Amino acid sequence: MVDHRPTLGPASFWTQANALLRKNLTFQKRNMWTNVRLISFPIFFCVLFVVLQSVLDNQLDTADRRCGCICVERDGNGGCQSSECGIQYSTSDQVASCPIRNPPEWPALLQIPGSNYRAVRTNSIMSSDLPNESCRSTGSCPAVSFFTGNNQTLGQILTRSMFSTSFNISTSDVLGSVSSNVLGSQTYPERTNYLEAAFASALPIYNVQSQCAANSTFSFVINQSSIVNEIEISCVQGLYLWRNSSSQVNDELYRGYRKGNLEEKINEFVAAYDFLNSDGSNFNVSVWYNSTYRNYSTGFPMSLLRIPRSVNLVSNAYLQFLQGPGTRMLLEFVKEMPKAETKLRIDLSSLLGTLFFAWVILQLFPVVLTSLVYEKQQKLRVMMKMHGLGDGPYWMISYAYFLVISLLYMLCFVIFGSVIGLKFFTLNEYSIQFVFYFLYINLQISLAFLVAALFSNVKTASVVGYIFVFGTGLLGGFLFQPFVEDESFPRGWLIVLELYPGFSLYRGLYEFGQYSFQGNAMGTDGMRWGDLSDSTNGLSEVMIIILVEWFLVLFVAYYVDQVSSSGAGKSPLFFLHKLLRKPAPSLKTPSLQRQGSKVFVQMDKDDVNQEREKVEQLLLESTTSYPIVCDNLKKIYPPRDGNPEKTAVRGFSLALPRGECFGLLGPNGAGKTSLINMMIGLTKPTSGTAYVQGLDILTSMDTIYTSMGVCPQHDLLWETLTGREHLLFYGRLKNLKGSALNQAVENSLKSVNLFHGGVADKKAGKYSGGMKRRLSVAISLIGDPKVVYMDEPSTGLDPASRNSLWSVVKQAKRDRAIVLTTHSMEEAEVLCDRLGIFVDGSLQCIGNAKELKGRYGGSYIFTITTSSTHEEEVENMVHHLSPNANKIYQISGTQKFEMPKQEVRIADVFQAVENAKSRFTVFAWGLADTTLEDVFVKVARGAQAVNILS
Repeated sequence: MVDHRPTLGPASFWTQANALLRKNLTFQKRNMWTNVRLISFPIFFCVLFVVLQSVLDNQLDTADRRCGCICVERDGNGGCQSSECGIQYSTSDQVASCPIRNPPEWPALLQIPGSNYRAVRTNSIMSSDLPNESCRSTGSCPAVSFFTGNNQTLGQILTRSMFSTSFNISTSDVLGSVSSNVLGSQTYPERTNYLEAAFASALPIYNVQSQCAANSTFSFVINQSSIVNEIEISCVQGLYLWRNSSSQVNDELYRGYRKGNLEEKINEFVAAYDFLNSDGSNFNVSVWYNSTYRNYSTGFPMSLLRIPRSVNLVSNAYLQFLQGPGTRMLLEFVKEMPKAETKLRIDLSSLLGTLFFAWVILQLFPVVLTSLVYEKQQKLRVMMKMHGLGDGPYWMISYAYFLVISLLYMLCFVIFGSVIGLKFFTLNEYSIQFVFYFLYINLQISLAFLVAALFSNVKTASVVGYIFVFGTGLLGGFLFQPFVEDESFPRGWLIVLELYPGFSLYRGLYEFGQYSFQGNAMGTDGMRWGDLSDSTNGLSEVMIIILVEWFLVLFVAYYVDQVSSSGAGKSPLFFLHKLLRKPAPSLKTPSLQRQGSKVFVQMDKDDVNQEREKVEQLLLESTTSYPIVCDNLKKIYPPRDGNPEKTAVRGFSLALPRGECFGLLGPNGAGKTSLINMMIGLTKPTSGTAYVQGLDILTSMDTIYTSMGVCPQHDLLWETLTGREHLLFYGRLKNLKGSALNQAVENSLKSVNLFHGGVADKKAGKYSGGMKRRLSVAISLIGDPKVVYMDEPSTGLDPASRNSLWSVVKQAKRDRAIVLTTHSMEEAEVLCDRLGIFVDGSLQCIGNAKELKGRYGGSYIFTITTSSTHEEEVENMVHHLSPNANKIYQISGTQKFEMPKQEVRIADVFQAVENAKSRFTVFAWGLADTTLEDVFVKVARGAQAVNILS
């Protein structure tokens, strides 16, 4: 498995980028059906709109909406003698499509509140000049309006002359005479003026007078535009009340509208007039009116409001103030504009596409987010980094990878929508759509990188991502869009709302929908580049916001990633360190902290002291051949959740030469994992440092990664990539190319027994635990790394696979430095040239297995089995050989003794047993040396006992 070719240098930026790109493309190929499901999401909505559009078109083509001719006179044979073409029904359903050459004339009306809703004194409005609410029971409440201005006297003169004191109607010219009076209605106006709803309704029309007589109800018949209806006109008093300022008017109008309890639900006023600085030579007035009327049967806002009569009233009043009461400015009628026949067209994709297409585009956000969090949760990002993948290549390829996927997704969406004829896409200029979608998906990807730093669990990130998707769409439709359509809503606050990326997307789609809807209805084009200069078009400001946020969010996301997500992370002010960087400490500089560690030196054993002195000597040399030098490493975890601080590593020093495998033994919680995490850059030391290939782990970890291999305790693999694809990816990160790469991968697979039987090309997710473990070992050794860390590499392996793996490791250590942690004493003896027993954060002893057994064993274990009648004689024999022997086991003639080595010679034991056989029967006997496991237990217990006493 070991390749003895010349050492390769670290992979270049583009080599790393190429490796990651190839891996991502392979991963994308493995997830083909996931991509199909992703693309089917927008296709589903497009097809749904086509189906609904077909249903709507059929409904719009029904007889009651179709213009045509109707027979108005038939001959004696039943044939049509005279026909009439155009609108055939007395409703406004055909108005939008039929030609209207001579629109009907209608008297101009005031919008009068219903008798139960007219303004009265309430708990919230206590003005004494308002009528008492008892008038509602008799239906006699006046229609109240306010007036204010700089000149109260002038205002009173003008308001007194607005309404007449009588009602006159001519039967020969009903509509003409009606127009000379001030009429009003509580009905809501239609969206067109072809039909005045007040004259088609059964509700009364009000004659507004300054004072109503006792009998002031009139009836007449109207015959206009296919409407034949008996109209009842009732008198209502018009009452004008003075207020001192416009702010007082505004406050009372607001508090009076839909306020109070159920009985006071609506307390409406007719209008308000602010005469400002009007006087005898200057007429300047503001007319306030209620613009909130809606047609609740359709949900659409009214496009027409009854304003002309209000303006005419105040204009006539001022004219009469100047010229006398006989002067009048007539407002005879209002009517719709003439128009030609228009095909009735309603495009659902433009009308409803804003919400649904926002969901389609936002769907990409959780896809990108979960992919990033998956790499974080599975620690794959850290694994790639530890094998040499730099932050630059990772960000460039990952960002470009998601950008290409998003562009293909949007391209399929727009092309499919255009092919099936959705006006939302076909009418608006494609170049504008491309720029907008391109800007937004870049912002969305940047936002996903930023949000991914907040999550470490894929399921949580997925739930939050989809809440963002559907929540944004619903909030956009029911909160943000009404603000966009409300012309009185401050533009500044609208821009503030658009700073939220979801609302920026919604605003852009809303503009596309509005332009395509109008273009389809009028038979013209949708949005063009020139339309972006329109003051009502918010797309240009949205694209500027998205562009600025794109770069800002991308910068913040990269900064957060550097501080919190890249291995051990960096200081929040890491960008300043490059400006203020001091020369990195070299191996010539002794550790200042080590000089103050006399307490540890006094407590350590001789072998540990010798290792520490060796490290001190190496640090004073200009160069060293030792790949790993640990200098007094310490790790202290700060207090958390009420627990005191925890010292995980206490001044660890080690010098590891090339070609040596160092075994790190210790009980659970001893600090082995913390030590390894510091060495591989996952956590930072509290003090001290280590040098790998002469580079400081505190300042040069990114360079160290290029010559390092790691076999983590838990397998970090992509479930959908094969074993071969894993090794190809990590081999490329180690700068292997071409035939050398393929040969190295093949040798690695053969070495760990994953080559034959098609196992190499099987997805890693289908591997057994042992196969995954062998693949992790192969990954750690690919590319000839000079330093390798293996954390319990043989866990879960069967005996045959374990022995095969041991052979691989023994062969690999010939020109490498390997640090191995294990709980298997057998594995430690087979693989490790030296061992260190780690207890409670400190190194208790160091040496090869034979030295440790000789140093800490100190006794033989003598076992003998005889008949139970000779047990006492056997015990006497043992004590004759070793006076300090200790019986540690006895049952049915079998006895086990522990004899100090300094009291016993092996030859004497053999001789004593031979002599005993001549006197009684010895069924079995044995003399064993101390095992490594015994040494481990003895050292661990001794160290723990000392720590407890101290």
